[in-house]
Amino acid sequence: MKKIHLKNKIKLIDIIAILFVLAIIGMFLIFKYIKNRIMPSLFEYGSLEAKKFSSIIINDAVDKYITDNIDIEKLFIVTSETNGEIKSVDFNTSLINKYLTKATKSIQKSLKYIEKGNIEKVEYQADLLDNYDEKALKNGVIYYLNSGFIFNNPIFANFGAQIPIKISLTGDVISNIQTEVTNYGINNALIKVYVNIKITENLILPFYDKEIEIETKVPIALKLVNGKVPNYYGNLTAALPPLETKEE
Repeated sequence: MKKIHLKNKIKLIDIIAILFVLAIIGMFLIFKYIKNRIMPSLFEYGSLEAKKFSSIIINDAVDKYITDNIDIEKLFIVTSETNGEIKSVDFNTSLINKYLTKATKSIQKSLKYIEKGNIEKVEYQADLLDNYDEKALKNGVIYYLNSGFIFNNPIFANFGAQIPIKISLTGDVISNIQTEVTNYGINNALIKVYVNIKITENLILPFYDKEIEIETKVPIALKLVNGKVPNYYGNLTAALPPLETKEE
């Protein structure tokens, strides 16, 4: 009787060991499926939300510190010939860089505040709260995505557990001015000025994170000058080095 009891005990241990190995294999296959099939879709959607969210902060900062303050007439230095033809178009870099620096610092600070959930310190609360949940933002979450999204079916899109999407600024905010000079009508030149903002963020999902680059181009000025497009238009790109903002 003792031998039979021992054999049964050994068989039970074998069964438990087999079940344990199968459970490990099953978990590995599930995680592999989630990583290869589900996470890319979640990451793609999360990237779109991060870009949309960051664009609100970028556009508000550019409007407040550049568009609302800059004098377009002082922004360009146009030199003409005696016959009225444009000789050169230059750019007042010292003027634009003063405002661009303020906007860049504001963007960097705001993104850091969002990361920590300090929404009350962000300068542009109104626009953010019109589009995003204040309670979520105070937890450092820019968006909650329903897990039913993974089925790629509108019926299930609003069901399931909520997946938090967070962002973390990993690099410096890089900003510069871009311009386009083109012929416009007869003997006219149209100059368009844009602020280009580039940031690197870490998109954070449960059990998954990855860096993304977000680049936003915001128009700030439009000037029409009489005369053909000159052969030379100098200094029409004002660039700022990466700016560091102290933690608060």
